[in-house]
Amino acid sequence: MERLPYRLGTDARPKIGVIVLEADETLEDDLRTIFPVSEAKLHISRIPSDPEVTVDTLAAMERALPAAARLLPTEAHFSVIGYGCTSGTNVIGEARVTELVKSKAHTEAVTNPLTATFEALHALGVTRLGLVSPYIEEVAGPLKATFEKRGLIVPHAVTFGESSEAQVARIDEVSLRNAAYRIVEKGKVDAIFMSCTNLRTLSVIAPLEAEIGIPVLSSNQTLTWHLARLGGLAAAKPQFGRLWSKPLAL
Repeated sequence: MERLPYRLGTDARPKIGVIVLEADETLEDDLRTIFPVSEAKLHISRIPSDPEVTVDTLAAMERALPAAARLLPTEAHFSVIGYGCTSGTNVIGEARVTELVKSKAHTEAVTNPLTATFEALHALGVTRLGLVSPYIEEVAGPLKATFEKRGLIVPHAVTFGESSEAQVARIDEVSLRNAAYRIVEKGKVDAIFMSCTNLRTLSVIAPLEAEIGIPVLSSNQTLTWHLARLGGLAAAKPQFGRLWSKPLAL
């Protein structure tokens, strides 16, 4: 067989890695919608996750995070890596997530939906937040408490009371809209946050904002926004809501 010479090419696109939960059926679609191949080189790893969401099953992902990070391409030299679980981050801790990911992957930055949401709320000047969670009280309650500990007022929070990830991935647009309307009916908030990367929120955000007149945020929307900022992607994408309506330069 004739052996031929070859050259190595380069790829100037930002490299973004994301660790997606085994049970998550939504986040990867949203990532590929927001980050077309022309803009970024996207790599996905999966982390073992229980089909039932409890504090214990969320905490168990701490042990699996390094192995999931290690499965990302070792030579990619990522601009940023995201861990795709809001409540998991709340249980494990933001700093611990960063430490575990960086222990096994080469990246300039690490983020997650919780950190991303705090950054988004700061950027939008939000002080009074309405919270929508799909999960049971033992998961949803501590998340509300975390927002309050970080100085936000959370006067209204609602939950679907679900523990099954498969059910969460199938909560429909009408249910999400009803949850947002319920919060607005109960009193004044500056914005609404729909927590969970498995919720199908992306198509709901812009129409809801037009109807209720305040920013609507979601885990996938804030995570991708923060990935874009940390990865050097500055283009505005207003179709994904007010958060994305201006250039994203840090």
